[in-house]
Amino acid sequence: MPDAFLDYDVVDVFAESPFAGNQLAVVHGAGDLPDAALLAITREFNFSETTFPVPVDGGRYRCRIYTPGGEIPFAGHPTLGTAWVLRDRGRLDQASVVQECGAGEIGVRFEDDLVELSAAPRDRVGPLGEAFAAQLLEAVGLDLSDADGEVWLAGTGLTFVHLPVHDEAVARARVPARAVREIARLPETGDPLDGLNLYAVRDRTTDGLDVHSRVFVPGLSVPEDPATGSAAAGLALALHARGLLEDAGRYRISQGTELGRPSVLLGRVEVDGDGAGATVSRVHVAGEVHPIARGQIRVP
Repeated sequence: MPDAFLDYDVVDVFAESPFAGNQLAVVHGAGDLPDAALLAITREFNFSETTFPVPVDGGRYRCRIYTPGGEIPFAGHPTLGTAWVLRDRGRLDQASVVQECGAGEIGVRFEDDLVELSAAPRDRVGPLGEAFAAQLLEAVGLDLSDADGEVWLAGTGLTFVHLPVHDEAVARARVPARAVREIARLPETGDPLDGLNLYAVRDRTTDGLDVHSRVFVPGLSVPEDPATGSAAAGLALALHARGLLEDAGRYRISQGTELGRPSVLLGRVEVDGDGAGATVSRVHVAGEVHPIARGQIRVP
């Protein structure tokens, strides 16, 4: 019996040019494969994420998202990259579509060279204390003198610890040797939490906040990620909680420089209410997608 093969695409997401940003493999026609086969394919590509989409009627598609450490309910660069690939292959033709994933429905919009996801807040816990921050800082080779603000847990389908530091400390940080939940005792969250977003607000301009970020997810076999849309979405909640981001506020994240894969993530928020009672209602994260490869992979 001949071996079966599946079509795939490789794209770079949150990249201003090819061979930058975060790599993504999108594998087609795998909807009936068992979980073990999906994980085996993911580990064969060995990118931070691989997706397995199934188009549905109209402007919808279902998507399973895997890291080499297992399946996750949501991720940013897989959402943008998968939608872009399906549209490029003619399986989606609308300017706005919906991704159905473990975290629910995620809106995706195409505009010029950008793809933008839209997600609702799900977790926001904090601020967390100095002792908690000290444990995390020690794990990445820093100390309390490097801290620059309150620590929050926040996410829109995948939750991260958002740890603010001074800008020069971002590059000095090292990859933690242990999963985040092994470093410090974390409060309970509704969504999975195993990532650390180390970030610095470098500047405030008329265009918004300029942010330098590094994201570590060793618990999911992603020691450091070059571009993390889910962390960028959760960061909006932390920035708003710190009083740094208001309604229609925008932010630009530079990530991946330390890995030689420079990435740019563009974020904005929508806020309901005024003053102390204001809450974030939607978070939007956008970036460019560039095609890199197309081929076939053997079914495990």
